[in-house]
Amino acid sequence: MSKGKGGNVSAAVWQIAEPIASELGVSLWDIRFLKEGADWFLRIILDKEGGVGIDDCEAFSRAIDKPLDELDPIEQSYCLEVSSPGLERELTRPEHFERFKGSPVKVRLIRPVDGARDFKGILEECDKNRITLRLENGGAMDLDKKETSYIKLDDFE
Repeated sequence: MSKGKGGNVSAAVWQIAEPIASELGVSLWDIRFLKEGADWFLRIILDKEGGVGIDDCEAFSRAIDKPLDELDPIEQSYCLEVSSPGLERELTRPEHFERFKGSPVKVRLIRPVDGARDFKGILEECDKNRITLRLENGGAMDLDKKETSYIKLDDFE
């Protein structure tokens, strides 16, 4: 439910999707409502211990289809996509950052710092607006989240 990523629609869909996810033994990782070209996409990203499989995504998609049609929280037509966060999952919500403190992450900045936009490090600290990375050289880097293009787990370390 990221600001600027269909926040109002995402919040409405979250309310519908959360009990369904819980009933199916999965959790919501993120919900995004995005326009790409001429088309709108509702992306519901699921998670669970041990990983989400295609059967989980299919079961969730079938279960949420009717409530979305009945409650109709989205004005325009859209394509529903249900998936797992996958490798290098993007951290977007406060609980993501808390859960993965101490983990290796990759960060891409909107604007370069000292000529670089991409950084790797250990997620040391986080709050609502900022994160601190422990860089490979031992130094620390404090970043404002709104200055980042993305913050992802670096699962290939």
